[in-house]
Amino acid sequence: MPENVATTWALKHMPLTAQAVAELTPVLAGKRLAMCLHVEPKTAALVTLLVRAGVDVRLTGSPGTTQDDVADALAELGVAVFTRRSDGEAEHAENVRRVLDVEPDLTLDNGGDLTIELLNRGVPVNYLGGTEETTTGGLRLRETPRELGRPVVVINDSRLKLLVENEFGVGQSVVQGFLNATNLMVPGLRAAVLGYGPCGKGVADTLSRLGARVSVCDVDPMRALEAILNGHRVGAAAEVVANARLVFTATGHPGVLGAAELAALRDGAVLAGVGHFAWEIDRAALAAQTKNTVEYGEPSRRTGYVLNDGREIVLLDQGRMLNLTAANGNSIQAMDLGLTLQARSLGAVGAGGLAARVQPVPADVEHRMATDLVAALR
Repeated sequence: MPENVATTWALKHMPLTAQAVAELTPVLAGKRLAMCLHVEPKTAALVTLLVRAGVDVRLTGSPGTTQDDVADALAELGVAVFTRRSDGEAEHAENVRRVLDVEPDLTLDNGGDLTIELLNRGVPVNYLGGTEETTTGGLRLRETPRELGRPVVVINDSRLKLLVENEFGVGQSVVQGFLNATNLMVPGLRAAVLGYGPCGKGVADTLSRLGARVSVCDVDPMRALEAILNGHRVGAAAEVVANARLVFTATGHPGVLGAAELAALRDGAVLAGVGHFAWEIDRAALAAQTKNTVEYGEPSRRTGYVLNDGREIVLLDQGRMLNLTAANGNSIQAMDLGLTLQARSLGAVGAGGLAARVQPVPADVEHRMATDLVAALR
């Protein structure tokens, strides 16, 4: 079967995922899997392994992050792929519906869109349950008033994933995306990071190790204390962005960089998104202060917003996840861990026995993965 070259490279460096899918083939073979995940080489590696194991995969991605050549290569493998990089929210919603038309046995979701749509249309009798990649999606599923009546494993509830993929993987790949998108220098740069959870911590600490002067805002006093102990300046959002040339939003919550914070930004400040949804920068507040816009190169890659007071604020990739829009996502080794957690959690759902609720990765799966990863890295 033909493969995208980047996917072939990823497969060479994802032994844990390959081992997991091979072991789980008796459980997963013949199952229909509806999948929503960023379509890039590591995702394609997982899909390729699942297809070889006899899983019927239907796949969509997230707006603005699909690598079209990877999607095309998966389609050549016989995977039903419904996503393009140019898709907006309306196209994404239609893609989700088309993926679910298969009446899946299992789902692998990213942000909750797939699972909530399945709940809205009615859960098929054959549906066993699924996984959810993100904290955002886990919160959406836990807050929905209706019961799915099936187990859903939230991968981002795993301490192992938060450490390896979110902190170290996201930290490296987001900074790499910033370098790719701007060609600017990090040493000496004044940067602000809003949110010091695992992803924000990874970004802030990576920037600091490279010589940036980093300020952090987090409303959780334990996280704020950790940031101080790691050498970062800590303050309120408007305070820390006021002197920053680069601002990362990594809270996962909408509108955290609003009118007050926009008013505090210095001329020439660059804004970048880390969270799953591009809603942390209040686009309505930004539009209300904007006189005109300027595109620096490829449309939407570096958009300059010239404000009514003459300042210019530059938004990278419309606030979408910079590590996916301007880099190749998290490192292969970090994703090998995360996608192995996905595969083994899907296996646990398919095998039965999990409670019919939203829940963290089973403890035995996480312990097995930590043991395997230590052995692989020694």
